[in-house]
This record gives sequence, C-alpha cells and structure tokens, in this order.
Amino acid sequence: MNQTTATALGVGIFGGLATFLYMSSGTVLIWAAFVAWASFFAIGGTRAQVALNITCNLFGVVVAWAVGLLILANPFGIAVPVWAGLMVLISVVIYISASVIPAFSSVPAVTFGYAATFAYISQTPGVFSIGTMLSLSFSNVLVNVGLSMIGGTLFAYGSAWLSGVLAKPVAET
Repeated sequence: MNQTTATALGVGIFGGLATFLYMSSGTVLIWAAFVAWASFFAIGGTRAQVALNITCNLFGVVVAWAVGLLILANPFGIAVPVWAGLMVLISVVIYISASVIPAFSSVPAVTFGYAATFAYISQTPGVFSIGTMLSLSFSNVLVNVGLSMIGGTLFAYGSAWLSGVLAKPVAET
C-alpha cells in the first residue's frame, strides 16, 4: 500500500478511536489531543519524538498555566490587557530560551501546549479562576489539557505505527 493511503488509514482509524474514547469520557478534550497529534508529526513523528512531544507540550501547558495564574493575581493592579501582554512577553522569552534544554527543544511543540492552554481557559466558562486552576479536577487546565495532549501523542504514535505496518510492501512469491 502506498504511504499516503497507509497514513490516511492509520490516522483515520486511530483518530476515530480517539474521538470515540475522548467523547465518551465527557472530560478530556479531543481537540487538544489533535493539537498534540499534529505536533508529534510536525517534529518528526517517530518513536524518538514521543517523549520530546510530551515534555514540550506539557512544558507549554505549565508555562501558560502559570501565566494564567499571574494574570488573575495581577499584584500591581495594572490594566488587565497590559498585564496579560507583559506576562505573555516574559513567558515566551522564557520558554524559547529554555529550548537549549533538550527536553524542551521543540519550540513549536511547546507553543502548541501553550496555545491549547489559553484556548481552554479563555473559551471554557468557569475555568479561568484561581480556585479552578489550583483544583485537583478535570476542570483544571493542567489536568485536562495535559492528559488530553499526552493521550493525543500516544494515539499519534499508534497511528504512525499502523501507517508503517500498512505501507510495508507485500513480499512477492
């Protein structure tokens, strides 16, 4: 089977399975899983990138979570848009600078985790609060986006594996 067809089937099969499982859970976020999935393939899509994708996505989630808490705390009483902009500026400088550390070396994968975190806290009613962001619940962005992205990376790896199996040429007899 050619590689394009094999990839389409591998990603389609695992994508359908992930969608069913995520939507059945009622908690984890399929869109965050797909962001991590794309991130995995963007950084190479091989077994070697599984750990890198997970650590980079999670680093982005943690940095954005901390920024969210700082925005909410706003200890200096600065106008929220100005304060939020400053926090983003500082945090982006920090996470890009951290790319010299091998575990955080994929700036795009970190950015995907960072962006997914802000998508969740800015678009989901009731979760952008200090109480929720510090809770041990699936409403906490660290828990929900973090687990969703880890699962997305694992499903992505599964789809890459299946694509490789399907693309192997059949031996002629």
